[in-house]
Amino acid sequence: MPAPGYTVIVHRAGSVASRQYEIPAWLARFALALVTIVVLGLIVLAVAYGPIVAAAARTPLLERRVSQLTRDNAKVGELARELVAAESSYAHLRVMMGAAAPPAAGDSAAQYPSGEAHLYVAPAILAIRPSAGAGAAAADERGASIPHRWPLSVPSFRTRGMVADTPSEEVHPGIDLAVPEGSDVRASGGGVVERTGTDSSYGLFVLLQHPAGYETMYGHLSRVLVSLGDSVKAGQVIALSGNTGRSTAPHLHFEVRRYGHSIDPLSVVREGH
Repeated sequence: MPAPGYTVIVHRAGSVASRQYEIPAWLARFALALVTIVVLGLIVLAVAYGPIVAAAARTPLLERRVSQLTRDNAKVGELARELVAAESSYAHLRVMMGAAAPPAAGDSAAQYPSGEAHLYVAPAILAIRPSAGAGAAAADERGASIPHRWPLSVPSFRTRGMVADTPSEEVHPGIDLAVPEGSDVRASGGGVVERTGTDSSYGLFVLLQHPAGYETMYGHLSRVLVSLGDSVKAGQVIALSGNTGRSTAPHLHFEVRRYGHSIDPLSVVREGH
């Protein structure tokens, strides 16, 4: 009696002959078991590693989103700093114009109308008005001199200082001094009017030339009181402050240069002197 098994007949198309193969039952069962094991293994792998593969595929997208969120967060931080600076400037302007007074030590924010308390940051940085004696002495100054006098004789405060050119901040080569529009602007030193005119950033301006390579720039003016080539003495009123050019509030842009490079005005000029 032949052993149980399976017969496989193979017939090629167009051929009159066929081939048949005898497969033992045990070999057929072994092949079936092997196929079953392989299929089950593939299913297990898909279940076990499918989430890992899907997560790996999402990684580049997540990285891009994290990068975008980081950039957005940096912009939010920059806007927050600008908002704080704007609120500080607004509060100082209100103090200077008499619209509000800084709270005394120990005062509660509840003393102020709702919505104003958060605007106060710090008292104004006032420039001291020159004394009568100092004014009389300055009136006797003659001839050219390097910058040494404060350009204003009315109380003012700095709203912005010098800023280097960085990716996060725009370069600012001088200092901004908030004063009421129409305040006297005085020459910081004796010299010659090198240039006057209007600039998209500085607005109406005056540029003075002094000895030893010094120059002083006065910007955002409302009126110029000198002409090109005029000789001026230190302390002489050369213009009136304003709000022209790239400006959001009345102030004076005061800049000191030496050999064409901007330097910190406070390194050569003292407030109130």
